[in-house]
Amino acid sequence: MVLKGGDFKEMKAVLMGSQGSMSVTDVLIAFVLSCLLMAVIRSFWQQIPPGLKRLPGPRGYPLIGNILDLGKNPHQTLTWMSQKYGDVMQIHLGTRPVVVLSGLDTIKQALIKQGEDFAGRPDLYSFQFIGDGQSLTFSRQSADVWRARRKLAHNALKSFSISASPTSSACLLEEHVSKEADYLVTKFQDVMKEKKSIEPYRYLVVSVVNVICAMCFGKRYNHEDQELLSMVNMNNEFGEAAASGNPADFIPVLQYLPSRTMKVFKDLNRRFNALVQQIVKDHYMSFDKNNIRDITDSLIDHCQDKEVDANANIQPLDQRIINIVLDIFGAGFDTVTTSLSWCLVYLVTYPEVQKKIQEEIDQTIGQERKPRLSDRSMLYYTEAFIMEMFRHTSFVPFTIPHCTNRDTALKGFFIPRDTCVFVNQWQVNHDPRIWKDPSIFLPERFLAEDGAGINRVETEKVLLFGLGKRRCLGENIGKGEVFLFLTTLVQQLEFSLCSGETVDMTPQYGLTMKCKMCEHFQVKPRFQSVTPGATTRGH
Repeated sequence: MVLKGGDFKEMKAVLMGSQGSMSVTDVLIAFVLSCLLMAVIRSFWQQIPPGLKRLPGPRGYPLIGNILDLGKNPHQTLTWMSQKYGDVMQIHLGTRPVVVLSGLDTIKQALIKQGEDFAGRPDLYSFQFIGDGQSLTFSRQSADVWRARRKLAHNALKSFSISASPTSSACLLEEHVSKEADYLVTKFQDVMKEKKSIEPYRYLVVSVVNVICAMCFGKRYNHEDQELLSMVNMNNEFGEAAASGNPADFIPVLQYLPSRTMKVFKDLNRRFNALVQQIVKDHYMSFDKNNIRDITDSLIDHCQDKEVDANANIQPLDQRIINIVLDIFGAGFDTVTTSLSWCLVYLVTYPEVQKKIQEEIDQTIGQERKPRLSDRSMLYYTEAFIMEMFRHTSFVPFTIPHCTNRDTALKGFFIPRDTCVFVNQWQVNHDPRIWKDPSIFLPERFLAEDGAGINRVETEKVLLFGLGKRRCLGENIGKGEVFLFLTTLVQQLEFSLCSGETVDMTPQYGLTMKCKMCEHFQVKPRFQSVTPGATTRGH
């Protein structure tokens, strides 16, 4: 979590108070000054092992550190700072030192070659309220517990990447996405019959969450269902609350003062946890080992494996299942929705790119059948488009903060144990040392020289899902979802902007950087009929 300049206003108001509002007590002032003094003393007396260097970085202000320096776009500010201080530098957010890693080689060295050293999570105050402090993604757990839980999640997700039955070539993910994408095609057309334009995000987000519900809970909702809409709203609210930052993560004394943002954050996590808890309980009541319906069933099944339970060393019933489902739901929902939103923005901004994707689909798949996951290996340009969207937007600018598990060294600099670490993925994806003209959107940069394949060396340079031990567990499922939704939509529909309209490509900063989706999209069928297997070209 990176604090923005605007978040400091609330923090400053709380600290300084104002006439007629709560003032800071003498005890509190003494406590703050003591913490500040201890931080200064610790920085001067920190022992640097022989042969290693002290971390470089900008000087900060007392108590608040470099919070004000980050501005509204911390990923860009820290990229600029890295040009001055190097790929391994240190800033201070409040009283907490934070190491910022830039440069692909440096990040690979830390997260892969020295993965054990950098695989921890910092003890940020807000993290303890996500999944009751037991989130696989956010919480600070022992290595054994974390590995056991990750194994549970991996085994549950794995069942969705293989065929649903020996006689079927489609996996469960493919079946869920194909059904929902077909519905979305019909929905777009129905709306366009009644209106002159459409705002696609409101329909995309419900379709994506329906896929996640089908995968996690075995249930597809009507798009007007209140429980479904409640999940969408809670997840959106969580993103907004988390993106605004929590000063108490970096200035511990603020944990004891009232915070409206933190109150909202806690309440959202409590409500969503209660919702998933009830669904998991219902699954226990109807569980049938011979009929695994979804990820929740798969987790229950694996948790009944004594060998896995022995390794897990955690409470037997359900909290681990609830937390894993919460992680999968949140990550899959937000990442896929944001990806598809950006895809549509680029399609209407670069209509020639949209045409190339459609021509590739027509030549490779045609209109006689739906796209399948197996088509990814043949739709080179479409895959290149998705990779360039990931790179160009870098809509996950930072990984979730890492933490050092032990004293370590990186590039000759000493990094103590329990140091919070930010990984600047945006910098890597826009590094001119790696990419020619990084500000230009160019899918062709990921094609092989002969144009008949993907340049895997280039795609491996794109950072969006992290690296190493903490790499996103659902990366492959997320990429598969984006591919199936995109190809199904573009196979059947053509997207454009209303005459005279433009799209603002400036992202809205947050945990994921959202696009400012234009409300004036036009969607029309490419053919007279949009049912695969019964289409004819329009004239």
